[in-house]
Amino acid sequence: MFTPSAAPPVLDITPLLKDPLAFAAALDLLESHIKAKHPTFDYIAGLDSRGFLFGPPLAQRLGVGFVLIRKKGKLPGPTASVSYTLEYGQAELEVQRDAVGPGQKVILIDDLLATGGTMRAACQLMEKLQAEVVECLVLVELSFLKGADLLKPFPLYSLLQYG
Repeated sequence: MFTPSAAPPVLDITPLLKDPLAFAAALDLLESHIKAKHPTFDYIAGLDSRGFLFGPPLAQRLGVGFVLIRKKGKLPGPTASVSYTLEYGQAELEVQRDAVGPGQKVILIDDLLATGGTMRAACQLMEKLQAEVVECLVLVELSFLKGADLLKPFPLYSLLQYG
């Protein structure tokens, strides 16, 4: 069993991406969860960069648009940004200013939740545009790092938890 004092497990999603049946199964599970919990919402927003792998196919399956949340300097046009602290320094996320509007409901997605800083910044970015974050989705949560605590009051759903 993994313990927090040991080295963290190597979390590699490439086997999942290489296997079309496994990838489809992961998408099926996420889609079922979203349909059960959120019958109506406007967008799925993916975090740079692995959220871009899961968000677009989910958005297409669910008939909603997909929004890019990127690292600073990667998006064209006017953007809104949020700075946040990482374990090793500062970072900044951006979204195009017209990506979401006031009151629109957004589900955020990424592959991994560790300390929660990046996902929290994405939530703050949506709030800055007056959108409502209805849930944060991840494939894997490193629960021993307590990133979910940093996300409160935003709900979190993870397919797998390592703890």
